[in-house]
Amino acid sequence: MSRLAPPRSLTPPAPHLAPPPRTGWRRLAEIVVRLGPLVGAALRQRRRWILVGGPRSEPWAVHEARAARWRQALADLGPTFVKLAQMLATRADIVPEPYRSALAQLQDEAPPLPLGTAEAVLRAEFGRSLDALFERFDATPLAAASLAQVHRARVSGREVVVKILRPGVEEQIAADLALSFRLLWLASLLSRSHHVRALAAVVGEFARRVRDELDLRCEADNLERFRRHFAGYPRIRFPEALPAFTRRRVLVLEYVRGTRIDRLQDRFARGELRFDDLADTVAEAYVRMVAVDGFLHADPHPGNLLVDDAGRLVFLDFGMAVDLPPTVRERLLQAALAAVRGDADGVLAAMYALGMIDPEVTRADVQDAVAQVLAVLARARELGPRKIQQTIQELLDVFYRWPLVLPESLVYLLRAAALLEGIGYLYDPRFDTLATLRRVLERLRPRLTAGATRAPVRALVGQAETTLRAAADLVRRAEREELRLRLHPQDIARWERTVVLATRRLLLGLFAAVLALVSALVYVASGAELVLLAGGAIALACFFVVLVMPQHLLDNPWRLARQLRRSLLDHDVRLP
Repeated sequence: MSRLAPPRSLTPPAPHLAPPPRTGWRRLAEIVVRLGPLVGAALRQRRRWILVGGPRSEPWAVHEARAARWRQALADLGPTFVKLAQMLATRADIVPEPYRSALAQLQDEAPPLPLGTAEAVLRAEFGRSLDALFERFDATPLAAASLAQVHRARVSGREVVVKILRPGVEEQIAADLALSFRLLWLASLLSRSHHVRALAAVVGEFARRVRDELDLRCEADNLERFRRHFAGYPRIRFPEALPAFTRRRVLVLEYVRGTRIDRLQDRFARGELRFDDLADTVAEAYVRMVAVDGFLHADPHPGNLLVDDAGRLVFLDFGMAVDLPPTVRERLLQAALAAVRGDADGVLAAMYALGMIDPEVTRADVQDAVAQVLAVLARARELGPRKIQQTIQELLDVFYRWPLVLPESLVYLLRAAALLEGIGYLYDPRFDTLATLRRVLERLRPRLTAGATRAPVRALVGQAETTLRAAADLVRRAEREELRLRLHPQDIARWERTVVLATRRLLLGLFAAVLALVSALVYVASGAELVLLAGGAIALACFFVVLVMPQHLLDNPWRLARQLRRSLLDHDVRLP
């Protein structure tokens, strides 16, 4: 075939390429049928009779079997739920063991598209045939996932990989997300658990992330941004995208030959690579992403990291990338400094600033949680190898027990740290992650101190000045006997809510008693059994509500649902 010029025509995909998405009531029924029994079992484990009663204690084997059923049910529901489950597998603040391990085992695999379908997508995007586009195109894909599949090819004498988005996947994911938001809204009527709010936040974050993953031009932009940031790093390589062959549903990258980072034993044994050099390179890449560039590769796992024939670290798959604005980095640094000092108030303030604590939760409600966080970090100083992963697990256990929500930026940072330690431990059981990070930070200190820490230092100095002025003012007011005790508005609101709920229960109980009395009088006067039965049934229902109905269901659940609905509406799930 002749060398080809860049394709120019662009037409929308043919409608026949995509199977019709499963939407509406039938899709809702499918979700309810597959997940309903599992959700019911989970609710009964928390409360014996779903809405009331104490928690049930079940053997570990029961949870493992149920986790396997969750994994299979989510896999059967298709790509939306597979990708969402993989995201939840990283959120130990929401999903406990063994469910998290079961979800982590979900493989993002799918049957490969027929060659004719892949060719039709290419023709729809470029307006040209497969033979006109590529000198060679391998019919068998290198990999086939739920969103896209990858083929090897040659263009203009250059070996490339071609990533093709599956037809119809955008419409299916949009429909599934719309149903998921409605189900979460319904869940907010039944529970005020912080896990519901955290799950809603995860689904909202997933909606934003998947929107970028379904536009391969975003992935190309992310890749180009990483290439600019690491242009001066000869030991780190990012493949080059071919702009002339980049479309919304197609991405063409240079082919990079390399070895997965978790399969390097033979190359280490032959002396081709040194482990210490590789560990420093991985650590330096992520430290620079976080502390210098503020742009993080958000899908760190061994399948996305290669080492090429020249010994360079190669990153793959750029559909998930996270911006870390300077304000977020400053707050993370403030939280870390406060934790190192053992400053509980500083940690608590940073957690509020990072959005880890719901504004409606008072400081008193989470002071014990902060104390546990500091205790975990204190124990981490005495741990041996793999201290980071053990510390992360203990911290996430604290988040699961308390009304705390992990911000997405911190989730990806923890994943990157766990990846570094996991790779190090694979090749050297004595690997010290913190020592490696210290070496890298020392090497990058000039760049870090040039700008990344100035704002936090200024903020800390300003906070110290404010604290000193407030302390002096407090002493002066105490001397003048001007101190006054004021109640926090949240405490007043809590007391008001308690009074309102007690009043509602009292009125409902009085209504039930009056209704039962009136029904009995009508029956005595007229002998109407139907009136007696109806009145008695309604009175019993009212007494049931008064005696056993959970308190949050009396607290205007529609208002709570509207709050969640407003937060969900911030996430536009209409995908291109």
